[in-house]
Amino acid sequence: MRWNLRLAAANRGIWKASELQRMLADRGLTISAGKMSGLWSGEPASIKLDDLDVICAVLGCGVDELLIPEPDKVKRTDEQAGQQPAAVSSAGPSVTPKRRDGRSLPPV
Repeated sequence: MRWNLRLAAANRGIWKASELQRMLADRGLTISAGKMSGLWSGEPASIKLDDLDVICAVLGCGVDELLIPEPDKVKRTDEQAGQQPAAVSSAGPSVTPKRRDGRSLPPV
């Protein structure tokens, strides 16, 4: 998914993150400068659904304008089916964990 907040805001005449931050605060959503920077720059680490509701209400847009799907970036499972991790394909002995204090492990 691509985060599209900056363009959605620009389409509504909002050009500064601080301006949007003020508008969100007026609706009860207080966002720190650091989080606002992440939202504005296009690389948010995470966003709560409740916060997304407020952003959509302030901008008068739908979620589909803020979150743009990018299906090309998703790996297909049929491409991965033929590939196995190197650790699985090597035919080495299995490793059994042992306690350091000499006691036996509980039964499996």
